[in-house]
Amino acid sequence: MINQSTVNKLIEMRLTAMSDAFRQQMDDPKMKDISFEDRFGMMVDIEYTKRKNNRLTRLIKGADFDQPGASIMDIDYESGRKLNKGLIKRLATCEYIAEYRNIFITGATGSGKTYMACAFGMEACKQHFKTKYVRLPDLLIDLELSRQEGNYKKILAKYSNPTLLVIDEWLLLRPSENECRDIFELLQKRRKKSSTIFCSQYKVEGWYDQLGGQDAPLADAILDRIVHDGYKINIESSNPSKDISMRELYGLSKTEIE
Repeated sequence: MINQSTVNKLIEMRLTAMSDAFRQQMDDPKMKDISFEDRFGMMVDIEYTKRKNNRLTRLIKGADFDQPGASIMDIDYESGRKLNKGLIKRLATCEYIAEYRNIFITGATGSGKTYMACAFGMEACKQHFKTKYVRLPDLLIDLELSRQEGNYKKILAKYSNPTLLVIDEWLLLRPSENECRDIFELLQKRRKKSSTIFCSQYKVEGWYDQLGGQDAPLADAILDRIVHDGYKINIESSNPSKDISMRELYGLSKTEIE
């Protein structure tokens, strides 16, 4: 009776994993030979692990990755592409997030930019950093609609608050003046307090022209807020004979990887 009362209280406090572990201990005669401190520690460990796993699951779901199965461990360094393995392993530690620095991943369509960015995002989630993935076209549409619906600040916060933001298809299309203003506002709010991963078909040197160059007053201001503290990963072919499509390598459809 006392044991059932204890179980009920644990459930009421939402310590369900601990309550299950307690019942299993009571039903296992071998547990009588283990000290109270060790048994209690075992129950706490089970509850703690479950909560960490649940939190990770929520973070991954909330990130809305284009490729949630992406993994740093599965990045192929023998596929005919120039990849700095040491830099990738270093970035996988998420040290850049603590430094509020950015990552620029550039390369042609099908080179694996999105996969790598999502893999970095997964590592951030594992370290419990709030992460968000979004295509730049979708982000700009979201902000434009929010302006019409009167909740611009709320939607802007949706993208400015995550500790790590992954922006895919960065500057694939030249943004309009209003879109440049939205990009500037977002990057200004994220500056010096968060990190952003930019995936683009254009190398960093070409971003100024994509933003409108001298004809766009915000081009310099936007780049000034991101390019001085970023790690560059340019995915390019080093051996065309071994240049395997990342879609083929990772078993993805054409719409699953950019």
